[in-house]
Amino acid sequence: MNTARIFGAIVVLSAIAFVLGDYQTDVYRKLLLWVMLALGFNFLFGIAGQLAFSHFAFYGLGAYSIVILLAKMQLPLPLAVVAATVLCAAVALAIAVPATRLQGFYLALATLAFSQLFVVLLNAGGTLTGGTGGLSNYRLPPIFGYRLAGPSYTIVIVLLLVGTFVILQRLDRSWFGRACRALRDNPEAAAAMGVDVARTRILAFVLTSTLAGMAGMAYAFVDNTINPPIFGVENAFLLVFMIIIGGTGSQAGAVIGAILLYLLPFVVGPLIGAHHVLVFGLLVVAVILLEPRGLIGIYESVRARARRAPV
Repeated sequence: MNTARIFGAIVVLSAIAFVLGDYQTDVYRKLLLWVMLALGFNFLFGIAGQLAFSHFAFYGLGAYSIVILLAKMQLPLPLAVVAATVLCAAVALAIAVPATRLQGFYLALATLAFSQLFVVLLNAGGTLTGGTGGLSNYRLPPIFGYRLAGPSYTIVIVLLLVGTFVILQRLDRSWFGRACRALRDNPEAAAAMGVDVARTRILAFVLTSTLAGMAGMAYAFVDNTINPPIFGVENAFLLVFMIIIGGTGSQAGAVIGAILLYLLPFVVGPLIGAHHVLVFGLLVVAVILLEPRGLIGIYESVRARARRAPV
C-alpha cells in the first residue's frame, strides 16, 4: 500500500464517523477495533499457524492496564501508553516462551487456560480492577489541551487500524512473513532451511499480542467503561470464526470476515434473536466444507473463471 492509498484510507475511514449518529458512531468504532483484532489474529493463526485463544485476553490487558495507570496511578498519558505497551509485550513474551513450544491443539488449550485465568483475576481484582463490575467513570486526558471524544476519537482508532494493516502487510511480505508461512506449512522443512523455529514463533506471538493490547487501550475510551465479560473466551472463538469465514492467511479476508460477523447480529438479531449464533456455526461449517479458503477463496475462484472465459 503506497502513501497515497494510506492517506486516502485514513481520510475516508475518518470521514465516515462525521456523518453518522452517536449510536452508529459507537458501533463503527467498535467495528474498526474488531477489524484491527482480526488482522493481528490472522497473522498469528493464518500466516504463522499458531491457534491461540489469548488474543482477547491481551485486548483486555491493554484496556485495564491503561485505565489503571491513568486513573489510579495518575501517570501522564504518554508514559501510561508506553508502560501499558511494555506490559503487554512482557506478558506475551512470558507466555510465548513456554507456550510456543506446543503446537496445534495443545497450544490452543494452553492459551485458552491463560484467557480463563485472566478473566478470573479481573473478577477477583478488588478495587484495582473493579471486580465483576469493572471500571468506569474515567476519561481520556486532554491531548495538547484538546479532549478527544465522539467522531474525533474515531480518528485515533483509524490511525491505529491503518498502522496495524501496514505493519502486518509489510511483515507478511518480508523474510519474517515468509518464515512464518514456512513454519505454518512444514516446520521441519523450515528448520532445515535455516529458520529459527522458536524465535520466529515467539516474535509472531509477542507482536500480534502487543497489537491486541494496543487495540484494547483504544477500546477503553470508547465507552469509558470496561468489565470482565467483554474479554471472555466467547469473543476469542468469534475471532477464529471471522478468520475462517473471511479467508485464513489473507488480510482482505480478515477484514471481510470481521465486518460480516460483527454486523450480522445487527441484521439477523431482530429476526431470530439470540439464535444468530447458530448462523455463525452454519457459516463456518459451510465454508469449511465448500471453500476452505473462505470468502476470499470464492472471490479468487470467480475471478479466475472470468479470466479463463472466452471473450
